[in-house]
Amino acid sequence: MMMDRLKTTNALLLIIALPIFFYVLKILSFIFIPLLLSMFIALLFLPLMRWFQNKKWPKSLSILSVILLIVGGIKIGGELIKLSSREILSADADFLSKATNKLLELILMAEGFLGIERVEGSNVWLHYINDLHLLNDVGTTFNFISNALSTMLMTIFFVVLLLAESINFQKLLNTTIIKHNYSSIKIFAKIEKDLIKFIVVKLLVSAGTGIGIGLACHFFGVSFPIFWGLFAFVINFIQMIGSFVSVITTSLFALIEHDATGMVLFFVLTITAVQVLFGGILEPIFMGKSFSINIVTILVMLMFWGYIWGIPGMIMSIPITVFLKIMFEQFKSTRMIATLMDGNTAGKR
Repeated sequence: MMMDRLKTTNALLLIIALPIFFYVLKILSFIFIPLLLSMFIALLFLPLMRWFQNKKWPKSLSILSVILLIVGGIKIGGELIKLSSREILSADADFLSKATNKLLELILMAEGFLGIERVEGSNVWLHYINDLHLLNDVGTTFNFISNALSTMLMTIFFVVLLLAESINFQKLLNTTIIKHNYSSIKIFAKIEKDLIKFIVVKLLVSAGTGIGIGLACHFFGVSFPIFWGLFAFVINFIQMIGSFVSVITTSLFALIEHDATGMVLFFVLTITAVQVLFGGILEPIFMGKSFSINIVTILVMLMFWGYIWGIPGMIMSIPITVFLKIMFEQFKSTRMIATLMDGNTAGKR
């Protein structure tokens, strides 16, 4: 009887504690987002750090080398953003006027199809700008930029701490969740291997997708190929949703810029084929069975972490899910949850 009461009490405490825990994650997102990002980045560079260690490099020099690599990657990204910005700013007035008129036609068609009514004679642009409160939210742009910069600086700071082993994730596992030292080493090795594989494959697949869409834009005469390639690369990190958003937005832009001809149709088919090739064929092949997570779990995690942390949460939702699945597999009481998350569950049955 006492054991049953204890189990019931523990279950009730868990039900109460979980919402509080996730509320704290949401409130302290400015700490947890860079911390998790830094963990994934540090994992990516751990093999390189071990190589430096085998070569008897001083730890300070090894960490400096990794930081320079990260800063170099940020610099390349910044240069690509500059190129895409110059691309957009160099567009002539005739193109902008034509694109604006075409977008207006599409909005009017959509209003007629959906039965949306506006006050007669009202300006279309002002109507929707006021509805979206865009004029009142100019300050959010500055907040976004400052938040992005602070997140980037905190991420680099946490990466340095993790690589310097000031924060030891394996020891943290050993003292909190996995009590046996051998088990914690084994589990950490699996987490490291799987997450490094995920990050590398995702980077390569996203880069291939971005290059493919950029080349398709260039070949079919769609303006701003660097911008659309960069957009496809970034948005592709959001599992499932990113590929749809990339294809739809690029296709709509092509439709606005050009008339609804066969060229636009072939362009849409080409960028769809690029997404299917990299996201639907190559990514699952390279990921393997370790990342076999069913669609329901992916969608739930996307919505959940998107609600908690916004776009960064959506980007990190799948690595977090992979980590949770590995942890659930280690205990009998949670192994059933890991089985339900597995994409091969139906096949196994």
